[in-house]
Amino acid sequence: MALVGEGVKVERGGRLALAAPDFRVERGEAAVVTGPNGAGKSTLLRAVAGLVPLSAGRIRLDGAEAPADEAAYAGHLDAVKPALSARANLAGWAAIYGGGGVDEALERFGLAEAAEEPAGWLSAGRKRRLGLARLMVTKRRLWLLDEPTVSLDAASVAIFAELVAEHCAAGGIALAATHVALGLPPGPEIRIEPPRASAAAAADPFLSGAWA
Repeated sequence: MALVGEGVKVERGGRLALAAPDFRVERGEAAVVTGPNGAGKSTLLRAVAGLVPLSAGRIRLDGAEAPADEAAYAGHLDAVKPALSARANLAGWAAIYGGGGVDEALERFGLAEAAEEPAGWLSAGRKRRLGLARLMVTKRRLWLLDEPTVSLDAASVAIFAELVAEHCAAGGIALAATHVALGLPPGPEIRIEPPRASAAAAADPFLSGAWA
């Protein structure tokens, strides 16, 4: 199994938002997506997740052009419903994705004591841990992680790194956008640079800023 990206580009509003280098991430690897703010790291993860369309290129998993069907995406937001309990949030994700192990996920991320509390009552760190606990109940082969350790303390970062290592050891793939070292398993670095303006944008006086 391998995740492969070739000639991947994404445009938004006539501007080139992402021009990614070709990449290949093998089974058992954790690739790190790096680059300055605004270069398109989050856009790449969202493209792999099928949340934004490609304007050029292709992304394949095991040769099939539908990696989103095998992906669990953890973005900047924690994706928890504040009115539901921590347990109900995980149970909902498990039902959607056909997974399980809700109690194990709560215990792993230190949320067992807060399992019945509304997620809206949780601290920022606990909400983040609840969001990441979703990975354990979705049973997806490809994990897409956008700045996954924001709001986490050192102990929680270590728990998360162990979880990713177990996922990769079991034959999974992880793709993580980050500015800090996470202690993840070995894998390639995908360096994203800010894209140059497209020819169409350069020729448009509004998009190029010439109207100002």
